[in-house]
Amino acid sequence: MQVSNRQRKPRVLLAACGSVAALKFRTICQCFSEWADVRAVATRAALFFIDRQALPKNVFLYIDDDDWSSWKKIGDNVLHIHLCNWADIMVIAPLSANTLGKIAGGLCDNLLTCIVRAWDYTKPIFVAPAMNALMWNNSFTERHLVLVDDLGITLIRPVADGMERCNGVMAEPSHIYATVVLFMELQRKKNKTAHQ
Repeated sequence: MQVSNRQRKPRVLLAACGSVAALKFRTICQCFSEWADVRAVATRAALFFIDRQALPKNVFLYIDDDDWSSWKKIGDNVLHIHLCNWADIMVIAPLSANTLGKIAGGLCDNLLTCIVRAWDYTKPIFVAPAMNALMWNNSFTERHLVLVDDLGITLIRPVADGMERCNGVMAEPSHIYATVVLFMELQRKKNKTAHQ
């Protein structure tokens, strides 16, 4: 992680896609906002499941319309580039089958996919997929996961049932949070050891 000022908190960009699992986005935001400076992005479909008023007060939620609303002329800031530069880490939870396919294909037709397309892949991205079991077990999903893995995106696997067959249910917010924090702590220790 490249944090220029050792005193500041990590900057985490959280994102949600259209999935019933987006009902848990408030909890995800709460977990991360205690540890990091958080900004959030939601796709248009995600807004069906997110109560914007229930998000932590210190978490601002951006939507597709915000990407160009501040842009008036050449030289003005573009939101998806600003957020790429601002964030140290990105977490997409839930990641829908649709957005997984878009990322795998390099499409960038909304704020979230523009951020992913412009992302500096020396910085970590985590994704926590959420989709029904038929979508999760579809061969397209397997191919798309290979492609996003090639980009360096870290998969936080969906929940498995008792027979270890994955059912596509998004990992719990506490698990997503713990996975990211552990990764960052290991990176910090690795960087500290390298500089000794």
